[in-house]
Order: sequence, then C-alpha cells, then structure tokens
Amino acid sequence: MLFDTDVLIWIQRGNLKASHAVEQADERVISAQTYMELLQGASNKQQQHYIKSFLTDYSFSIMAFTENIGHRAMIYIEQFSLSHGMTSGDAIIAATAAENDLVLLSGNSKHFNQLSDIKFKVFRPSYRRWRVRRNANTIQND
Repeated sequence: MLFDTDVLIWIQRGNLKASHAVEQADERVISAQTYMELLQGASNKQQQHYIKSFLTDYSFSIMAFTENIGHRAMIYIEQFSLSHGMTSGDAIIAATAAENDLVLLSGNSKHFNQLSDIKFKVFRPSYRRWRVRRNANTIQND
C-alpha cells in the first residue's frame, strides 16, 4: 500500500486510526514526494531524525521517481489541475501508485477520486473533539 503524506501526518498528531492502518498493511510504501514533504515539514534536525527513524522502524520502502512516473504525473496535471485543483505533489504520488500497481491510501479524496487508473482507498481519521478551557488555559478532550 502506498501511503499519502496526510496519513503519516495524522500519525504524528497521535491519530490511532492512522497508526492502525500502517500497522495492518502488508507492504508499506511512500513516494519520494511524500518523503520530501515529510522532511520539509520538520521544524528542526531532531524532527527530521524522528521522521527518518519512524520510516525505518516501520520498514517503509521509498519509491524513487522514474521517467514513467514523471510522464504520468504530467498527464494528470494537464487533465486535472484546472478542473480539480490537482497539484504537482499529488500528481506525483498518484502516478507512483499507478505505475507500481499499488493501492493509494489518502484522506484527500478530492485530489484522487477523478483518477480511474489508480486503486484508491479513502482514509477517514477519527476526529476527537477538543475544547480550550478558558480558566485554566489547558486543552481538554471531550
């Protein structure tokens, strides 16, 4: 299974459903695009180290860019950037899934639903309701 960046971000936020999805996957794969997005989102070297350790500990494979992935991503952009707001990052991730015949797990269904040549599984995180207590300035789980 190819994991979109958003699923791994949900794990960083402590979402148990996202963690379970990774733990239950027979094969854990991310695109080179996702790898770069995760590292780019880190605030410091310590966070980058944590991300790299997480990917190693859970035996993620990183799929490199290929000419075919690049070509397919360009086609996706031509077809869907104006009509569906597809970005180059999403196009590369989708093309990686298509070219490697992998199921793509993502919570961003609006980015990928229009693609008929990929196997797409929608991830729906379980949201917890949080509220800020005004008096104590603390966050409490409802």
